[in-house]
Amino acid sequence: ADSVVVVCNFTPVPRQNYKVGVNEGGWYRELFNSDSTYYSGSNLGNGPGVLAKPVECMGRPHSLSLTVPPLSVVVFKKE
Repeated sequence: ADSVVVVCNFTPVPRQNYKVGVNEGGWYRELFNSDSTYYSGSNLGNGPGVLAKPVECMGRPHSLSLTVPPLSVVVFKKE
């Protein structure tokens, strides 16, 4: 079954280098960013995606280091 990683920022402050634990290393494509210019946002985000690194976080063996825009939702899927 496919899984996605959903990160929500309900504060008015952008979060840089926000770490999120994931089960597998590899490339995680940014599927959705509510701060995209497509939705009249500022387009702060993670470009096409991010690479998971073998750094343990949240009890998971790998982690993503994300830019999470203020008052936004970003969604990623491992490719």
